Amino acid sequence: MKWGMVIDLQKCTGCGECAAACKLENNVAIVDSGESEMGRTMLWMDMLTIYEGEYPRLRVRQIPRPCMHCDHPPCTKVCPVRATYLNDEGIVAQIYPQCIGCRYCMAACPYTVKSFNWYKPEFPPGMARATNPDVSVRPVGVVEKCTFCIHRLQVAKEQAKFEARDLREGDFQPACADSCPTGAIVFGDLENRDHQVNRLAHSPRAEKLLEDLGTEPKVIYLKEVD
Repeated sequence: MKWGMVIDLQKCTGCGECAAACKLENNVAIVDSGESEMGRTMLWMDMLTIYEGEYPRLRVRQIPRPCMHCDHPPCTKVCPVRATYLNDEGIVAQIYPQCIGCRYCMAACPYTVKSFNWYKPEFPPGMARATNPDVSVRPVGVVEKCTFCIHRLQVAKEQAKFEARDLREGDFQPACADSCPTGAIVFGDLENRDHQVNRLAHSPRAEKLLEDLGTEPKVIYLKEVD
């Protein structure tokens, strides 16, 4: 089993719903404008902005960019305390209590998808009571990132075990795929031929970010059709 994601750029409108859903689902801290201007915005699902052409025919494209969950992740190779590692199901997992905040993984990641928690997370009045109890609120001084909503996977596994069956396609969906209004984000087992994500990954439009680096990302994009 190898969990992966396909994002169809033909369907994606850049609305940012996936980024908002990820932030709420995973208790990602809110950062004020001053910290944001210093590059300290906390996002697990970022929106990569690409500018094409020149004014007045300038085109702006927004591309969702979560952690790539590489098969050969550079981040795991440089972490001195193994706070990040590649698990048996292809997810680059995080052990937050083990992280010492050295940020070697951030420097090694070519996709810049990790965030460093500079301050103790603070939420607006009342919002702290709305945080997801299934996900920890990370302390100050740790690196955090997208985990494909691995807490949802644990719930799906427990439900399947209770019902004495295998996991089915659709039992486990991360918040970004669950909330996408256009169905641009498809998630599933890349090794299972019955899963839609497997078929889309072999599409002629399929491509990977910085594929020449040899990281083998498991987030695959479908190019737009002109």
